[in-house]
Amino acid sequence: MGVADNNKIQIAVGCYYFYSSSAEEVFGNGLHKVGSRHEDTDGAENSEERERHQTESVDNCCSKLPFTGRWCDIEVLDITPTLPPFCPARPSGSQLVSTANYTVLELFQQFFTNTVLLTVITNTNKHGTTAYNPWVDITINDLFCFLSVVIYMGIVKVPSLTDYWRQGRLYSLSFPKSVIAGKKFLSILHALHLSSPADDTVNERARGTAAFDRLGKIKPLYTEIRSACRNNYHPGQHIAIDERMVTSKARTIFKQYLKSKPVRWGFKLFVLADSTTGYTWDFFVYEGKSMEASRNGLSYDSVISLLNTDLLDTGYKLYVDNFYASPAGLFWDLRQKNISACGTIRTNRQGYPRTTINALDPKSPRGSIRWIRENPLLSVQWKDMRDVFLCSTMHMAHGKQTVQRRVKDDAGHWSMKDVPIPPAIKDYNRQMGGVDLSDALIGYYEAVHKRKKWYKTFFYHFLDIAIVNGYILYKEQCEVKASNPMHQKLSSPSQQDESGMHHRLVYINTSGDKTQGRLRCRKCQAKTPVKCSTFCVF
Repeated sequence: MGVADNNKIQIAVGCYYFYSSSAEEVFGNGLHKVGSRHEDTDGAENSEERERHQTESVDNCCSKLPFTGRWCDIEVLDITPTLPPFCPARPSGSQLVSTANYTVLELFQQFFTNTVLLTVITNTNKHGTTAYNPWVDITINDLFCFLSVVIYMGIVKVPSLTDYWRQGRLYSLSFPKSVIAGKKFLSILHALHLSSPADDTVNERARGTAAFDRLGKIKPLYTEIRSACRNNYHPGQHIAIDERMVTSKARTIFKQYLKSKPVRWGFKLFVLADSTTGYTWDFFVYEGKSMEASRNGLSYDSVISLLNTDLLDTGYKLYVDNFYASPAGLFWDLRQKNISACGTIRTNRQGYPRTTINALDPKSPRGSIRWIRENPLLSVQWKDMRDVFLCSTMHMAHGKQTVQRRVKDDAGHWSMKDVPIPPAIKDYNRQMGGVDLSDALIGYYEAVHKRKKWYKTFFYHFLDIAIVNGYILYKEQCEVKASNPMHQKLSSPSQQDESGMHHRLVYINTSGDKTQGRLRCRKCQAKTPVKCSTFCVF
């Protein structure tokens, strides 16, 4: 790859990092609050034998309290649960060489490796040769130029793709035209292919059988990206699992509908992310109803498949929502693996206390807490604007934490008061937003294109994951080296604008009085003592 091509994609990725940094500051990390959860109907259903086995498996590291058959309030003291020590298999954070000074392009290539690039080039050329005539094989330089413009399109939005190469003054965008010709870009866009056409033919013949792979057209890149995400970073103690929707209008059997998500129609991914940084550590695509149904349910299986116990050893704290939380199933099994869990719960889930003695009622004041502990499993009710139900294997029932809420007194007056909040709910609100933070960083400047081919949708999403994860590695590298992050890097020291004209500001009145002779700007209507010496807009 030549120096010019290296600069092109480094500019594009660098610009993305600059704008993503601004977006993160606006978005923050308080992303996932209890209350706005999903309405999925899939659950973890366990047999009586499994429930009996889990109930008999008493966790020796926690004191066993007898089940009283009633909800306790804050007047009843709770025990402090003994948690397994945090012993990660690798140091938390970046797994790259700490003494090296990686450029943004090198960090991007930790995910889009040479193996990934050569796979895309080979399969695109094979598909282009058979589907398009004439076809000129693309090189790695062509692919880098293509990727740099795709990233640029995520930052600069115009109505259509061809507008990036228009010659008119309205769309005078020099970057795409200086990187790749418009026809070349569109030809790569149309012929883009991730899997071998020969393998696609063999897989298509197996359609309708157990040997058919629904993700066959993305499998080479899908496998490489997942492996790179796990190898380049190790999450901290707090992790979260949630769904992610990738928008698409393609017609395929595993497209999903989630009415509680901002993106309602698209492909559903189950994602494990670091709660603090939003790093996407692992994910998998939901393929629809499996031919071999699991007796544990989708929610249970998705969590277990993402928790790689070879790398995520003891002491991790997992946060999930009410789609996954299952007291009698998932939380018990995770505790046996020395992984603590916390999450909102549906009250009809197996293992949740059925008693209503001393439970919250509609007249309970705001901030009221009720709790029941069964061995390490804590069930909590909290009165906010609505009743919040949560289970945890790592928290006490109540403590000294408070939160400000508007409360009406006996006279009917509203005022801000500190009301108690269970530690489990406060930690849940703080730590559950890992996947949402990752979605936000992707969503602000995602490289999305409306394509009819579903596998191309995944290609752009994998590109977004690589950029955001690389951005997180870059921020960590800057923190370690105590250096300022690169905001935006120009390809040349020239400060010329798109028209090639130099602009120099001069004072309108040279007498020293900066208020005399001021003109009003035609664009913002503000008065200013300076004007442009080359092209005056006043």
